[in-house]
Order: sequence, then structure tokens, then C-alpha cells
Amino acid sequence: MRLIRERTGRRCLSLPSNRLGLYLALRHWCEPGQRLLMSPVSADEILFLVLAAGLRPVMAPLSPRDGNIDVSRADLAAVDAVLTTNLYGLPDNAPALSGKILIEDVAHAMETGIAGRPLGTFGQAGVFSLAKHPGAGSGGVLAVEHESDLRALERARDALLAPGSLRADLIGVATSMARQAALRLDLVRPALRLMRALGMQEEREGYRIPLEPEALKRALDQAPELPPFDPWVRADLHDYRSRRGPVARWYQSRRLAKVPADRRRRLAGVARLAGLPTAAPAVRDDVRRPLFRVPLLVRHRDAAIAELERRGVATGYLYDPPYDDYAPAFTEPSPDPGPARWWARHVLPVDPMYAGRALPVLRDLEPPTQAPPLPAAGTPSAP
Repeated sequence: MRLIRERTGRRCLSLPSNRLGLYLALRHWCEPGQRLLMSPVSADEILFLVLAAGLRPVMAPLSPRDGNIDVSRADLAAVDAVLTTNLYGLPDNAPALSGKILIEDVAHAMETGIAGRPLGTFGQAGVFSLAKHPGAGSGGVLAVEHESDLRALERARDALLAPGSLRADLIGVATSMARQAALRLDLVRPALRLMRALGMQEEREGYRIPLEPEALKRALDQAPELPPFDPWVRADLHDYRSRRGPVARWYQSRRLAKVPADRRRRLAGVARLAGLPTAAPAVRDDVRRPLFRVPLLVRHRDAAIAELERRGVATGYLYDPPYDDYAPAFTEPSPDPGPARWWARHVLPVDPMYAGRALPVLRDLEPPTQAPPLPAAGTPSAP
């Protein structure tokens, strides 16, 4: 946690997951019934966290340059708060959102900044993930400016924590270590086969959590409360609000300490992938961002994923369909859903740490046809 505290200059609260931190921040700064502007293209559980907080999700128009909120076309006067995504590490235009309650989801953007200022310091709260850049399997950090907020959030966290266990921590650490070893040793393909054979991968409807509308309506009757939403929020991380013990905390700190050392390798991968004609335009705006994933926009995305997997390169972090297509009864639709649908259908996120393994496939991929018009670049560059 020290790395994030030193980077942001903020007070930090340790959490078992990024998703618990997002819920705590939304509940702390927002009132039930308020309208929250958010991206329709984000991690599956985020929508359910917003609903659990008793908020009305308002889908933002997206920029096809980066898949983030297009602030120039968003009606900020019509919403009470904003939740940024910083998709794959590309920054939302946080400076343009000043004056609103702003919660920054920095899960993908631990090392990204705007004009010399790190993400996670523009809003009331920045919520980091230890499962993304550090690869610790779980863990999160909530960064806030004021001590009074930190203490209130700490009490709210403790009220929601479920009991943990040494066994669960050991399994979690061993699983994460095995995943890291498979990546290093180029054993992703046999590891995927083994996980599927053992039933360790949860079934999905496409890329989304099964919605179960009637059950979700019953949970909404209890909002703002988090436990009724556990069936949705806990997907892929069932112990997302379980207390972590010393073994898990040791492993998380060890993985977090490796992030600065990995920076050069990550940047080298970004630079290689940015040269592809399929790289999202915002990637080429500034190759000095150590992105979590490099988003490519490709014509035949599913075929590319299958070919990458045959070569031992796993693809994840796909968010299709957008929220307002996936859950129209529970969201306010975007005024222009086209760019979000286009982005979600064509984006192929690639880990820059393993760009060399993927390039033999990626070099042959074609950009999608009939792309939405691109607005002029306007987001300030990272240092």
C-alpha cells in the first residue's frame, strides 16, 4: 500500500478487492436516488455495485479514440456524480469533470497520469486494484484526501467484511502464483485446458454475468445494501469482501513492490503494439503510458482470440455488450450508443508484458470497417 500512498500523496485504506472499495466510495459520497454518469463499457460487476449503492446508472457517450467517457458530449448538468473507468489504462478526462462528485476507478490505471498528476487524485476517491498491474489475484486500495473520510470509510469497510480463513488465503496466493508462473513459462494453453477440465472457469452468457432480472429487482428493493447483490458482484471473486490475513497481505505487498521494476518492460510492449494499424488512436497519442492492456480494434475479434489462444496467449477483460444493451431496464441509455457498441464489439485487449508472443497473430489483423467518426485528440498526455 505504501507505493500507492507515495504516488498519490493520499490516505489509503486496504481492502480485499477493488469492487468493495468502489461500493464504499459510492455510498460515502453519493445519496440514494442520485444519477451517476458512467461508461457503458466496463467490468461486469461495476453496474451491480452502482445499483447496490441505490444510484441510477446513466450511460455516457463514449469516444471511439479510447473507449472512455466523451466529456464534450456528456450532459454533466443532468447528473449528480461521475464514475470514471480509465479503460485498459487510458485516462478519462478527469480534469474536465471537476465540480462533480468524482469517483475514479483506477483498477486499470495504477501508473497512468494526466499532465504530471496521477490518476486517483482528481476525485473524492481513487480506487486501485492489486489484482491488475501487480497481479496479486485480489486486493484493493481506496485513496482519499481527508482523514475524516478515511475513518468513516474504515468503519463502513469493517461492517461489511466477512470472515476470512488461512485456507482461503493460501489457495488464493497459490492460484495467483501458478497463474504468474504459467505466464512466465509460456504454459497458458495447458493451464487453460486444466482450468476448464476442473470446472474452475465460471460459465457466462457471452462476456457478461447472467442478469436474472427478477432476482435483481428483489435485490433492488433492499438497496442501498451490498449483501443482497453478492450473487452478481462476487462473480470470479467470491471472497471479494472477505477479511485477508497476513499471508495474503504479505503476497499483495510483494507483488505491488514489483510494479516499478516491470515498468520498462510494460512500456516497451506498449511501444511495439502502438505501431500496429489496429491500435486504438489514443494509444498512439502517448506511448509513455504503462498501460494495463493495449486495446486494439480489429475486424474479426473472436477469430483473433481463438488464434491467440492456440498460440498460448489468453485474452480477457472483454465487456460486451454495453450495459444499456445488457440491462436496459436498470439503466438510462446513452444519447449515442453507437461508439460503445462498436468499441465493445471490436476491442482486443493485449497484455503489453507479453507483446512478443502475440505479435505473430496481431500483425495480420485488419481494422474494423465503418468506424465511428473520431473526435480530435484532447486528453492531456501523461508524463
